[in-house]
Amino acid sequence: MHNESRRSLIKAMALTGAGVLAPSAFHSAHAGSTADIKANRTENGMKQSSLKGNINHSVSRWTYGDLSIEELCNTVKELNFSAIDLVGPEDWLVLKQHGIDSSMCNGAEISLEDGFIHSELHDELEARYLKHIDLVADAGYTNLICFSGNARGMSKEEGLNNAVAGLKRILPHAQKRGVVIFMELFNSKIDHPDYMADSSKWGVQLCKRLNSKHFSLLYDIYHMQINEGDIIRTIRDFHPYFGHYHTAGVPGRNEIGSTQELYYPAIAKAILETGFDGYLAQEFIPTPDTKAGRVESLKEAISICDV
Repeated sequence: MHNESRRSLIKAMALTGAGVLAPSAFHSAHAGSTADIKANRTENGMKQSSLKGNINHSVSRWTYGDLSIEELCNTVKELNFSAIDLVGPEDWLVLKQHGIDSSMCNGAEISLEDGFIHSELHDELEARYLKHIDLVADAGYTNLICFSGNARGMSKEEGLNNAVAGLKRILPHAQKRGVVIFMELFNSKIDHPDYMADSSKWGVQLCKRLNSKHFSLLYDIYHMQINEGDIIRTIRDFHPYFGHYHTAGVPGRNEIGSTQELYYPAIAKAILETGFDGYLAQEFIPTPDTKAGRVESLKEAISICDV
């Protein structure tokens, strides 16, 4: 059910996001830039000292889908951070009105299962991503997500070759527009059976073959704990290839506190020690029955990771 929630949201973004807002219309309605948002974040951090300011916190939109985008923006501000992950163009104006960064944009993808390892989809993916790169850049944002897709009998090597060929068709435009394309790593044992990019090793090989500052990995701690473990060592060894992080508790993908096997203060500290200055986004599914309880879960998660 949790996977379906995310799939449903991403499918809706993919169907509507890529053409929701023309760049000229966006700028005429609300001028803004990543620099403005970062300046706002710094100013807020100076005024509100409840967070240490070492970690750039974010929260995934889909995990708080019971809140309107306005409510989630207000919640984020109340908790003294200023970013939301996995937001499409239809919500960017609201984020800008609240001074909230879109820390990972989406909406260009076809689906989680149909991605860049499928050469027969490269024409469609190229068209979608070239258009969305412009939307992201014109909105003043930087990060845009993509997916490998499911193997469907394809070997890891063939998947790498196909992904390199497909991504090379969009990376020159991403570089021109100052956008970074992120491929998310998923576990293939529980949540996303048959997903190709299910290990750090495969993702790092893809990064090395592309050799572009405009391609990076979204290292999902929950997913990689399930598929390979050894989280802190992996972060220390391969951090140059990890440009964005997601959290969630293991097992269950719920709150990241003492009821599960990952100790996030140590993980967040290890990330910080690498010199990382990107975003650590909460992507756990809150368990309380009330909105107030779910917001309290987010508050606690931010506190745990605020090292």
